[in-house]
Amino acid sequence: MNTGAPETVDDRIRVLKIQAKLHRWSGEDAARRFDDLFNLVVDPAVLAVAWARVRGNRGARTAGVDGMTAHYIEDVRGVGPFLTDLRADLKARRFTPLPVRERMIPKSTGKLRRLGIPTVRDRVVQAALKLVLEPIFEADFQPCSHGFRPRHRAQDAIAEIHQLTTPPRNYTWVVDADIEACFDAIDHTALLDRVRARIADKRVLALVKAFCKAGILTEAQALQDSDTGTPQGGILSPLLANIALSVLDDHFAAAWAAMGDFNARHRRRRRGEATYRLIRYADDFVIVVHGTKAHAETLRDQAAYALAPMGLCLSAAKTKICHIDEGFDFLGFCIQRQPKRGSGKLTVYTYPTKKAVHSVTGKVRAVTRQGLNLPLVLLLDRLAPILRGWTNYFKTRRVQGDLRLPTPLHLASGAVVDPPQTPPCELEVDPTPLPARVVAHGWQCDIVRPRQGDGQPLPLPGRHRIAMVSSQTQPSPIGMNPWRAGCPGTGTSGSVGGLGKRTGCKADTAPQADPTRND
Repeated sequence: MNTGAPETVDDRIRVLKIQAKLHRWSGEDAARRFDDLFNLVVDPAVLAVAWARVRGNRGARTAGVDGMTAHYIEDVRGVGPFLTDLRADLKARRFTPLPVRERMIPKSTGKLRRLGIPTVRDRVVQAALKLVLEPIFEADFQPCSHGFRPRHRAQDAIAEIHQLTTPPRNYTWVVDADIEACFDAIDHTALLDRVRARIADKRVLALVKAFCKAGILTEAQALQDSDTGTPQGGILSPLLANIALSVLDDHFAAAWAAMGDFNARHRRRRRGEATYRLIRYADDFVIVVHGTKAHAETLRDQAAYALAPMGLCLSAAKTKICHIDEGFDFLGFCIQRQPKRGSGKLTVYTYPTKKAVHSVTGKVRAVTRQGLNLPLVLLLDRLAPILRGWTNYFKTRRVQGDLRLPTPLHLASGAVVDPPQTPPCELEVDPTPLPARVVAHGWQCDIVRPRQGDGQPLPLPGRHRIAMVSSQTQPSPIGMNPWRAGCPGTGTSGSVGGLGKRTGCKADTAPQADPTRND
């Protein structure tokens, strides 16, 4: 295959076949260790797809310690020679990762978060490693983990919490926990031991270890060793973090299996014992408990004990135990049980936190403040991604909220005003297309869509009422096999990348949550 050519459909199909086979074999044999994966990492199709993912990322505009961006490689060096030289260096074992460039990002709490920016060359190799390793470890990950995984999202974690805290399950006590400096404190020895449980190829293991030990070039231009952790910013870091944190998932999954079926769990509750479930998104997780506060405190200590072998500990400032009636914040959502208006029935409500609302209104105020006098199209072009991204994140079937622009829009004179449209747009799945409209002289309409030169409306939500669905609504399916859908067929077990007998893709072997069970 020609490495000098850009990524093609054939490259993507070949990589999909490779991933489907690896995932199927990993699911069929939980004790299998995979050898000879290095040849897949340096496969021209894998490197081409890895380059396409690096180039398509917004971080392609950012350079590492070598000063080269993806645009520079495209315009000056050429993608073909770049991938050819990279493949030759990998096969000859001349490839050595460079230190990541440190960038300190301010957090809302006033602290700083370390972001490590690898070079483009290192990003391509990390993307190739992820393409090969992710299907193998995805077969082992528990369905309670939702962060940085294909076909998983934050809204799945919120839906699972909502499901467990509503009748008839009624998990009322919550351990809202956070891991202290998770990406910076993971023990390399313990992490590589978990990787070796599945990977036997020493060359692949050497690459993973090299990226962990690559070092950090600080903002003060001082070279710092990376003895622990996987710096945030690398393509491989989320996968390695999930591998490390799967020790927590496995601990609680084994405890859940030991409780037995529904009848056995019901007997446990009648004896005064607790039943509990874990829901995790990256380094943030909650444990919902059907029991007492003392049970929740014991489970918090169990979580800390399970994380200790990986060199991790819980954050004392961010870890708390609360009742569902008190409410808690998780992933930008506030989850709280309150009496339903009218009937007084206790109902679990999920809505955006005050912090999330203040964040988006602050951004809108910055764009629409007086004195800018921006043209209408430019103003709405800046507002559109802010409001669209916010509403898309909170536009779930379990969220009730109302987003309004905080201040009137100050537009240029001469704008055309259409009559206000009522009632406001009800959003349950997707917004209904509206005709193009223009607003002037302050806030006039619920939905603002300007006329542009080509006559096409610019999608901008002004006020979105997000309908609340009853607690009996089933959550969206999660944990689907991303390498099964659309797979055109796989080869026989003789060669991972071969085009042998077409067999079709086997169904995902990972356990699935059953939303109809009364757990």
